[in-house]
Amino acid sequence: MNNSMMRMTEQRALILRILRSTKSHPTADWIYQEARKTMPNISLGTVYRNLRVLSEAGEIMELDFGSGYSRYDGNPDNHYHFECRKCGKMYDVDLDLVNHLDKLVAESLGAIIEEHRLEFYGICRECRNVKN
Repeated sequence: MNNSMMRMTEQRALILRILRSTKSHPTADWIYQEARKTMPNISLGTVYRNLRVLSEAGEIMELDFGSGYSRYDGNPDNHYHFECRKCGKMYDVDLDLVNHLDKLVAESLGAIIEEHRLEFYGICRECRNVKN
């Protein structure tokens, strides 16, 4: 869906605002709970539908790591993520490698790279510092 063709409904605007106000890469359920604070009658189905529309329009990024549920990112620009295997928090990885890797792979294969995804997994700083 093209950005110019997407109608910005009140529900969609609220969901987008919620996503852009957090760096936590929340689940749809978390977004739903936050949306109900402002719009008590919003349904979970409405949240899911609008997340799909926003993702298809390129306004947000849907992160599906095969965990059975997606997480969402208010930053639609291609970037990397780190997920802590202990606490489950997800962090953005701020490295300017996206375009460089696309170019290297394109040159190596003689292909046109449209997008790529790279995730990192491990134990975050907070969990490393917790004394058991």
